[in-house]
Amino acid sequence: MPVTQITLLKGYEPEVQARLIGRVSNAVRSVIPAQEAGTTTFIQEVSAYRRDARVMLPGDGNTALTDAETLVRGFLQAMQSRDLGAAAGYLANDFEMTFPGGQRMTRLQELVDWARNRYTRIEKTYEGFDQCWLGDTTVVYCFGTLSGQWTDGSEFAGIRFIDRFEVRGQRIQRQDVWNDLAESRARSFTPASAQAQPGGAQTA
Repeated sequence: MPVTQITLLKGYEPEVQARLIGRVSNAVRSVIPAQEAGTTTFIQEVSAYRRDARVMLPGDGNTALTDAETLVRGFLQAMQSRDLGAAAGYLANDFEMTFPGGQRMTRLQELVDWARNRYTRIEKTYEGFDQCWLGDTTVVYCFGTLSGQWTDGSEFAGIRFIDRFEVRGQRIQRQDVWNDLAESRARSFTPASAQAQPGGAQTA
């Protein structure tokens, strides 16, 4: 039964403490095959401490990072609303994104222009968000299905997608996107006669 103690300066919000306990507990169980019921993690608060010849008091260092999933959700909501100004506020100066086909971009307007000939409207339905940590970088995955409207006015739905984000310093540094839009679009625009014939022509 692993028992983990975290020592913090007084003053951290309860939500921050709960998030810290949850993540430390998960980290322990990713290394030790302990049951959830047998894993104990607690926080001990101190009123002051001294480090590097400096005395720290409550309020001197009670800062916490915004949850990376919250940042990613805010960015995605702004993009779906086509509020590019708000969406850009979530991005690092050196942000880059890669979309299907190896399409690399650094500005959100590039994405809007690139997508214009692919669809007229698109929405995401989320099935889940996952997080993992690489040093000072948080990796956030979101996955689910896409729905929307093709450029000919026909509707589509249920198309799989997965996005991977790298968040560092409270800003999104990178986004990588995978989805089945191209395959679904090819099926949608394949002539009915070709679809009906065994071994009929397929659109790449």
